[in-house]
Amino acid sequence: MRTKILGAALATAAALTLTACDGGGGSDETGKGNEAAADVSAEPKKKAAIVLDNPKAKPDLVLDDTSGKKYELLKETKGRPVLLYFGYTYCPDVCSTVVADIASAEKKLSKADQEKLQVVFVTTDPERDTPKRMREWLDAQGGQDIVGLTGGFDTIQAAAKPLGILVEKPKKEKDGSITVNHGAQVIGFSPKDDAAHWLYTTTTTAAEYTKDLPKIIKGENP
Repeated sequence: MRTKILGAALATAAALTLTACDGGGGSDETGKGNEAAADVSAEPKKKAAIVLDNPKAKPDLVLDDTSGKKYELLKETKGRPVLLYFGYTYCPDVCSTVVADIASAEKKLSKADQEKLQVVFVTTDPERDTPKRMREWLDAQGGQDIVGLTGGFDTIQAAAKPLGILVEKPKKEKDGSITVNHGAQVIGFSPKDDAAHWLYTTTTTAAEYTKDLPKIIKGENP
């Protein structure tokens, strides 16, 4: 397995990560700036959360959850703190780590805060990520309370774009492996206005999520 990380050129030293995962087992990570870069605060990054200067609207996303039912993101999460992550279950490294870290941090919250927080995982590989597979994979990461969503690729890509998250259509390589390029940022939405105020990169640890989540649940900057 080969992994390389290139810094995204931001004066704040906050890297926005694009992950290219080879379904056959190899992976390649590259830092790549996109439209979200312009929204990052100019202050030096001292905390895990990157506070966006210009909050972004929650996407009007309707997909199928892991029970096969329609899930309307705006309706289901209105007035709730949300962590939104785009990834896929065949990812050999970063996706499982991010989901497991968030799941671990969520379990350390009080029961009341666990009820308030909604973590949503949207697949970037909908052809292979069936509802059944997604449920089993999320549960294996400790994410029994995480909502998994799958559906049409164009719908998923359109929802990710306004958030500054690049999602490219999975590509079958000559050797038969599948490469799936997707932004690896976790986006945090405030319960106060249902807008995206925070961004986390793949370097964020479970301990950092554990520290930040209580404030996010209140709609406060970590």
